[in-house]
Amino acid sequence: MATPTQKLTSTTTNQNLRLAHGNPRDFRPLERPAGSAGCLYKFPRFSHLQQAVKMSKPEDLGDANGDADRGDLSGDLRSVLVTSVLNLEPLDEDLYRGRHYWVPTSQRLFGGQIVGQALVAAAKSVSEDVHVHSLHCYFVRAGDPKVPVLYHVERTRTGASFSVRAVKAVQHGKAIFICQASFQQMQPSPLQHQFSMPTVPPPEELLDHEALIDQYLRDPNLHEKYRVGLNRIAAREVPIEIKLVNPPALNQLQTLEPKQMFWVRARGYIGDGDIKMHCCVAAYISDYAFLGTALLPHQSKYKVNFMVSLDHSMWFHAPFRADHWMLYECESPWAGGSRGLVHGRLWRRDGVLAVTCAQEGVIRSKPRVSESKL
Repeated sequence: MATPTQKLTSTTTNQNLRLAHGNPRDFRPLERPAGSAGCLYKFPRFSHLQQAVKMSKPEDLGDANGDADRGDLSGDLRSVLVTSVLNLEPLDEDLYRGRHYWVPTSQRLFGGQIVGQALVAAAKSVSEDVHVHSLHCYFVRAGDPKVPVLYHVERTRTGASFSVRAVKAVQHGKAIFICQASFQQMQPSPLQHQFSMPTVPPPEELLDHEALIDQYLRDPNLHEKYRVGLNRIAAREVPIEIKLVNPPALNQLQTLEPKQMFWVRARGYIGDGDIKMHCCVAAYISDYAFLGTALLPHQSKYKVNFMVSLDHSMWFHAPFRADHWMLYECESPWAGGSRGLVHGRLWRRDGVLAVTCAQEGVIRSKPRVSESKL
């Protein structure tokens, strides 16, 4: 479930682009061994939602900074993430049904959607004055995009300051995903500190997803068969916008560190009235391009043939707007044992650390075979 490999060649350029844009394997689906757990990384494709996404882009409605701070708007255009992707159907008390709005070529559900929908379900069971501060999830089975997902919420504890909820996502009578979410009533604290936000160019100075792909497509060294895949990526509509910070050039692909940064925001207007919904949208966004960070130093020597996320954790520190640009800072401090670990931080534009994320996943690879015919 999920979705945002190298030599100094056109092949590795395209493989790196898959990571940069949230999809390590957009050019071909990978087969999952029977009975395996986790979530395959796939950049989802929207079909009948494309027009809604285009109609509600923040730049069509926003202020001079391109953010969606628009107050009262005629019709109150909402993000497609809120109106469709994260919109759950109530079936009974603490029981909800979530549907899917695309069929990925990997034939597996996108993990960010499951995390986001589970948090929506959990948030419906707590009062308005408490907000999520942590989320810990495990992907236990592959998700089937052909059927809805049922979300059952267990009210583990409701306290004066903290409330805990357990959510189980079920398909075909079996759990595919479990998580624990903890909610806290807002409390002042004199004890405060945070890291400093990295100094990076603002999103207005960076190429958007389409323009960056077009730049790579104009490279004369790009092999023709990979142009097809890049054009497919460019043609797909997704409900978030991404602008990669410092996209690698051809001569940098063999020296990449396990780090990447990109600006990200939800397409469309969400508004500032529902803090819980912004956290749910951030949960969806956080799964893009995340685990792929662990691949960056190894792609010139190894070809990944299987990658799934095992768990996903988030800590929410400060209020934020998911329809405003946020800097997503990702780094992988460790990989080994056919697993990779990734840490992430979502920064507000004003330098406030809003969210911290962590994820571990299975990464199985094999050495690249030389294509030399000598």
